[in-house]
Amino acid sequence: MDTDITVSYPSTFFLLSENVRCIIRNIVRDWADEGQKERDECYKPILDELDLLFPNRSKESPPTCLVPGAGLGRLALEISCLGFISQGNEFSYYMMICSSFLLNHTQTAGEWTIYPWIHSNCNLLSDSDQLRPVSIPDIHPASAGITEGFSMCGGDFIEVYSDPSQAGAWDAVVTCFFIDTAHNIIEYIEIISRILKDGGVWINLGPLLYHFADMYGQDVSMSIELSLEDVKRVALHFGFQVEKESRIETTYTTNPRSMMQNRYFAAFWTMRKMSMAIEKQSAS
Repeated sequence: MDTDITVSYPSTFFLLSENVRCIIRNIVRDWADEGQKERDECYKPILDELDLLFPNRSKESPPTCLVPGAGLGRLALEISCLGFISQGNEFSYYMMICSSFLLNHTQTAGEWTIYPWIHSNCNLLSDSDQLRPVSIPDIHPASAGITEGFSMCGGDFIEVYSDPSQAGAWDAVVTCFFIDTAHNIIEYIEIISRILKDGGVWINLGPLLYHFADMYGQDVSMSIELSLEDVKRVALHFGFQVEKESRIETTYTTNPRSMMQNRYFAAFWTMRKMSMAIEKQSAS
């Protein structure tokens, strides 16, 4: 008797392979010359704002800056090079393993060669575009001029920074393409407020592409999706005051030679945590 044989591949296989492809694209974004345009669009406005807000950065007492969702660590490193005690926080083991390798085991710029677009079969201008090599990293991290105290912290943002020791510990919190990774964005905002010093600043750049939206019937916890208007209202509730706000057009881990370019009109803001005394005075 003839029988049909169905060969099935575990869904985890495809998930894991897509995670690896995502990491490779992020390597280009953070650590290759090809990613410089995206870094200029996303990281430079943040770095310029930090430079403006903290003009007097002394080596004896540098300001502190936390970067949740630090990914492969380039933004956190650039902030450290700017004269901050910078800490990147990342939940993904894939990201942590790769960032540790690049930050701690690279001997020289351009030491490694990857082929990041080898799995991209659509929207190609030529075969050579798909097969082109990319040298990484574009800089030698250890020689970049980091400020003493630079670190990367692995773990869930909520679990790690809900610890009482983190309350009022940071002069600045920088979130770049991060806040929409939350199941509950309100909890993220509450923790950011709690860990900032009075007068500390929260600089954000990114969209609101909520990662857990519309995942009905799947084994995931709730997802709260707020509009930008409501995000600002929640921030106001937790003691923030908007000082600057704009939109920045940018891509995210996009192949610069692809025929398809997905672009975000990302929200960019600086909010300051008001001191309790000022907050009470404003409410009265």
